[in-house]
Amino acid sequence: MKIFKRWIGMLALSLCIAPAAHAGKPYKYYAVGDTSDAVVPRPAQQAFVLMGGGPDVDDAFKWMIRKGGGGNFVVIRATGTDAYNPYIYAMGGVRSVETIVVPSRDAASDPFVLQRLRGAEAVFIAGGDQGDYLQYWKGTPLSAALQELANRNVPIGGTSAGLAVLGQFIYSGLNQSVTSSEALANPYNKNVTLDRDFLSLPPLLGAITDSHLDARDRLGRLVTFMARVVNDGWTSTARGIGVDVETALLVENGQASRVGVGAVYFLKTVGLPQVCAPQTPLTYQNVGVQRLSGTGTFDLDNWSGYGATTNYALSAVKGALVSSQPGGAVY
Repeated sequence: MKIFKRWIGMLALSLCIAPAAHAGKPYKYYAVGDTSDAVVPRPAQQAFVLMGGGPDVDDAFKWMIRKGGGGNFVVIRATGTDAYNPYIYAMGGVRSVETIVVPSRDAASDPFVLQRLRGAEAVFIAGGDQGDYLQYWKGTPLSAALQELANRNVPIGGTSAGLAVLGQFIYSGLNQSVTSSEALANPYNKNVTLDRDFLSLPPLLGAITDSHLDARDRLGRLVTFMARVVNDGWTSTARGIGVDVETALLVENGQASRVGVGAVYFLKTVGLPQVCAPQTPLTYQNVGVQRLSGTGTFDLDNWSGYGATTNYALSAVKGALVSSQPGGAVY
C-alpha cells in the first residue's frame, strides 16, 4: 500500500496538472514528465509539420520528436485542455510534454510562458480558432519566440487553426467561417478575412494554407483566398497548400512528404484574376494544382512534385470551379 501511494504521489507530481504555483496567472500550464531543461544537439535543418485537422497523425508527432532530438515538447493553444500531453508522451522519446494555454496578449508576454517556449525542442500549435491566435499572439513576445525557434531549426507544427497561421498569408476567420460557395460567389464576402506575416518560414513564403480540405470542401475557398492576395497587391504569385483531414505534410529543408490517409494539394496562380470584385462571382483561370498522395514528395523551393503526384488545372468561372481532370473532378 505504501509503495502504491508513493507511486500515485510521484505520478501526480510528474503530471503537474494546473499546479498551484500558476494559480491566478493569465495562462494555464500542464506538464507530464521531467520538465528540466534538456541539452540536445541543434537540428541541422528547419522542419515543419502541416496537419490538416481531424484525427491526429501519429507518424507526424513521432517525426517531430525525432527531428527535435527528444527533450521538451511544448504544445500551445488559446483554449482547450492538456489532452495532447499523455498522447504525445506515450509515444516515447521525449523528456516531457507541456501544454500552455495562452488566451490573451498578457499571457503571450508572460516571462514563464516565454521561458518554457524558448526551452522547447519541438513546438506544436493545436487546433482551435486562428483568429484568437492572431489577436492574442501576433506581434507579441510569444510570436517573436516562435520565430527564434524556427530560426534555430526547432521543429514547429500545427493542425487546423495551428496550420492556418504557418503560411505567410493567413485566412484569419475573424468572422464566421466562410464556405467555398460563399467565397467563390463574392471574394470580398465579409467572412473572407485575411492577414499575413505571423511568422516568416522560408518554405512557406508566398503561401496560404487551409485544412479539412476534402471533408469540408474547401478547395474553392482556397482558390478565392489566393485570388484575393494577388488582387489586393500582397504578392504577384500566390501559392496555396490544402491538407486533407487525418493527413500531414512533413517539411525538412524545403522538401516535403505526406503521411496519413488523405492527400495534400499544392496550388499556384498565374497572373491577376480575370474578375475579382465585391459582390461579383470570381473568375480566375488556370490555377495549377499538384495533388500529392502515396509516397510522392514535393519540393517547396521549386514548387514541383515527384512520384505519386497528379497535375491538373483549376479555374473559377463565374463563381464555379472547373477542372481539367477527366470527368471534371476538382479533387
